[in-house]
Amino acid sequence: MRKPTIQDVARRAGVGVGTVSRVLNNHVAVKGVTRETVLRAIADLDYTPNPHARRIAGGKSYTISVLLPVLTTEFYTRLLDGLEAAFQEARYDVAIFPLLDRSRLERYLGSHTLAYQADGLVMATYNLTTLFHERRVRTQQPTVLVDAYADNVDCAFMDNVTGGRLAGDYAATLPGALYAVWVETELDQLFTTRVFEDRRSGFHEAVTRAGRTVRREFTSSFDTLAARNTAAALLDEAQTTPGGLPATVFASADLLAGALLDEAQLRGLRVGEDLRVIGFDDQPWAAARNLTTLHQPVENMGYEAAQLLLSRLGGHRGPARARRFEPTLIRRDTA
Repeated sequence: MRKPTIQDVARRAGVGVGTVSRVLNNHVAVKGVTRETVLRAIADLDYTPNPHARRIAGGKSYTISVLLPVLTTEFYTRLLDGLEAAFQEARYDVAIFPLLDRSRLERYLGSHTLAYQADGLVMATYNLTTLFHERRVRTQQPTVLVDAYADNVDCAFMDNVTGGRLAGDYAATLPGALYAVWVETELDQLFTTRVFEDRRSGFHEAVTRAGRTVRREFTSSFDTLAARNTAAALLDEAQTTPGGLPATVFASADLLAGALLDEAQLRGLRVGEDLRVIGFDDQPWAAARNLTTLHQPVENMGYEAAQLLLSRLGGHRGPARARRFEPTLIRRDTA
């Protein structure tokens, strides 16, 4: 059987080829009912556009560049799932550019870099748009921030202050000394991200309001070995300081919470009694480990960020828009 063509889709949907093309390009000038009719025809015929012909005809790459801090955490894997789901629906390819460290970031600052030859740009967690104003990066593509907020660019972000408050409100009701573990990476020293700063401010606000104090705070990177070393240092202090146990720890990312659970098990501590742990993320493994944590709708946040960018690519020219997401506390056995 021959492959269905765009003309076949147009005939089945009862529209012109140009309308089908606009639907494929996610153009805003197509009515909702018409769009649904065309998408149904595409699905019925199992039509797949020729990407090479599409690029030539449209003068576009049909590629979106995604700049991520790292690739090795479950958070960014889930974020990518949400982004890619939306972009694939609109038949855009995704090119991933992990920043990782200063040297790699410097390579991405040149306007000749492939990252800036895509039709659109997604920046995760770190707002690099200040580099555009400094003319260190020259790009005209529509840009969206995800897991970050700015008032001059489209963004989809988590309300981390509220998440920190929820953790602090709950931690303050639990017995024993309070500890906290925060995340810092090399990129934090180069660019501003408010993710963990906001979680920290919300947590301290709630703890102070409840008349409690945090005995000590620790900092770790996203590296699993660093997280385990930090967990060991925290538990060393708790076990050797009078009144250090029982203890409640707010680990500002589930990766850090998991390291605490591993270290506590190694030391024979009773999690939920000697040590209470509250995480942040609700990663897929959190339920299996009975981790009390703040659930983040990460995939939904990624999907919404992609939709904001796709609407720009489809012709939207309005002011910057912000989509806010709020974490929810999930209580399990660790606290």
